[in-house]
Amino acid sequence: MARLLLGVSGGIAAYKSLEFARLATLAGHGVRVLMTENAGRFVGAASFEGIVGAPVLTSEFERDPMRGAFPGESGQAGHDPIGHLELAANCDAFLVAPASANTIAKLAGGFADSMLATSFLACTSPRLLAPAMNDRMYADAATQANLATLRERGVQVIEPDEGLLASRGERGRGRLPDPERLLAAVEAALSGPEAIPAPPALLASGERGPWDGLRVTVTAGGTREPIDAVRFIGNRSSGRMGMALAAAAAKRGAEVTVIAANVALPAPPGVKRIDVETTAELAYETVERFETQHVLLMAAAPADFRTEPITGKIKRQDSLNLNLQPTEDILAAIAASRGEGQIVVGFAAEHGGDAVGRAREKLTRKGADLIVLNDVSDPTIGFESAENAVTLVAATDEVEVPKAGKDAVAEAILDRVERLRTAAQANN
Repeated sequence: MARLLLGVSGGIAAYKSLEFARLATLAGHGVRVLMTENAGRFVGAASFEGIVGAPVLTSEFERDPMRGAFPGESGQAGHDPIGHLELAANCDAFLVAPASANTIAKLAGGFADSMLATSFLACTSPRLLAPAMNDRMYADAATQANLATLRERGVQVIEPDEGLLASRGERGRGRLPDPERLLAAVEAALSGPEAIPAPPALLASGERGPWDGLRVTVTAGGTREPIDAVRFIGNRSSGRMGMALAAAAAKRGAEVTVIAANVALPAPPGVKRIDVETTAELAYETVERFETQHVLLMAAAPADFRTEPITGKIKRQDSLNLNLQPTEDILAAIAASRGEGQIVVGFAAEHGGDAVGRAREKLTRKGADLIVLNDVSDPTIGFESAENAVTLVAATDEVEVPKAGKDAVAEAILDRVERLRTAAQANN
């Protein structure tokens, strides 16, 4: 597999880099880690060393016991190479995550005052960085200019996610993406530039797709309601269907936002991502954006109940009584507030029996334009499966979509949405 060089700069998101190192190692990659001095204030070098099985370097004057080798290799016998040059020369890809505003500025300016910075300058393999900081720092003109400079030099910038930030009560764009998304970006870069898809809103010809100008929000995954510090009420939704819908809508030229509830999958290229955990957070982010959207695809599976979380961790006991209260009905509230021309699509996971009848009742009760019915009594489809089979229940008809990959199912759903939009426009 590949030899990955991971640069970690100072930021609270550095803890996610530990998980990236673990996932990359489990995937068979050899990982070496470089840390800035400030990174050590947030996470220890010993943690990385235990995961990757190789020493962490923080200074360009520090001797590398492995002589520039990666796990599974042997260094050059009898020769101590220049550390920052040797690691940079031997790696197949170099990821800086988190990349703080300070580190981004140094890399853009060509400064070489740390092991991370000097190795970055010397690296001719694919270079990627994942900014992570407060949203105001990320949006500042200086940061954006530095990122533009790095992009012009061929550095791939992995856009940060939007959601809750480290500062209490603050949310915005600046969260370090989940380690799974970081690893997917690095592995794509390893296959060459042609393997990294361009934003799908632009077609190969440079022309826009049929949904050019449409704003689409997709919810994906399953919400979690905390019971105590470690336990939660949730469901098995993986977010695969929602991410497939987001990719399909973007491919048609739409401006797509995916609100991801506990989804480990990376967002499709060109799709804006907002991460949430609870049903209340999902409701807030969805309602906040709905007024400006043309299509809402509610593929997420909100937890139906919540309880007042208990401080700390509940001790093991013979029995435990929880007072469960229903969570808010996001779909019904949004459908009731929609304006002219807005299309609202709900999803229903039913289990056998008259599933279509229950979906039609839900269509009426919620006030949606379309319900996508998924019969979860079939263990080969839905949830974590790569395939699905659904029934599209609208006011005038029911359309069965046979078992297929979720990408194909997503296209069928959007085709039905397009017909709903056309009919709505004809009636206005």
